[in-house]
Amino acid sequence: MKTKLDLIDSKILAELDKNCRISNTILAKKIRKSRETVKYRIQQLQNKGIIEKFITSINPNKLGYYMFKVYLKLENIPEEREKFFDELKHNKDIYWMGISDGAFDCVFAILSKSITGYFSTINYLLSKWEHLIVSKVLGTMVDTRQYNKKLFTNDKNGEFVIFGGDVINNKVDELDLKILTILANDARIPLTELARKINSTVEIIRSRMKKLEEREIILNYRIAVDFNKLGLEFFKAIIYFRTLSEKDEKSLFEWMRTNKNSLYYIRSLAPWEVEFEFAVESYQQFNSIINDLRKRFPNVIRNYEHLIMIYETWMPAYKEMLKSS
Repeated sequence: MKTKLDLIDSKILAELDKNCRISNTILAKKIRKSRETVKYRIQQLQNKGIIEKFITSINPNKLGYYMFKVYLKLENIPEEREKFFDELKHNKDIYWMGISDGAFDCVFAILSKSITGYFSTINYLLSKWEHLIVSKVLGTMVDTRQYNKKLFTNDKNGEFVIFGGDVINNKVDELDLKILTILANDARIPLTELARKINSTVEIIRSRMKKLEEREIILNYRIAVDFNKLGLEFFKAIIYFRTLSEKDEKSLFEWMRTNKNSLYYIRSLAPWEVEFEFAVESYQQFNSIINDLRKRFPNVIRNYEHLIMIYETWMPAYKEMLKSS
């Protein structure tokens, strides 16, 4: 059932998605409500399942990992598909997985510190499930612009962080990894509680977090939202270019930054050049957005395919990354 948000809830969600570590006092000032109102509203948004959790965006590339993308069309064998999805969900090399309708049935990302490690993982999976896989596309993520969720307030002044990029094997110690492990799925935890959990001090924790942010290992602190509860759907557009000048790319960056429904701008080494992701109310709205894109960039956009994401989840590699970096 769709939950209708009022203006107060919408403003709270928008601010938490920019920085979910914001204090209730500062958040209350921003939205001009009392601290008690803010605290109660956040709790209600959690109770309703709209806010699934408070998450920290951690950049695997800054911990020495490459990210490889796999796109599959599968045979219509329901039992085998479920077995395959279950195996993916328990694979320690897989970082993220989505089940979809459209151009592909399944998309997932593999983390590896080497090309040979990736080859071993993907070769095993493709060989074992050869009978199920109709076709495949393999790609490598270059970088991703991750936008704040502007749709809550129809804000066009989008903010973003860049996920991926150059691979740097930053050295992190056991204390850093403990901090990252807790913050990954509990980004709003008070520093006092975080310090107690890992047997350290608030001053040390604050200093370590600042250094992790400076090295772009921590990108930001945001919220995971259940789009279904808000009557929204998650669409991915796979875009093929005719050509792309530096000027055109800057214009595309700006178009995505200011589009109120945009979530991610993903650049890939694949048969296509980019993937755009949106949260929308319907296919009609998504189609309207893509038509606007094609009209604005007729000399750039050659073709596109789309996926509607039915299910997505973070996978074991997210935790494994924080164990072995």
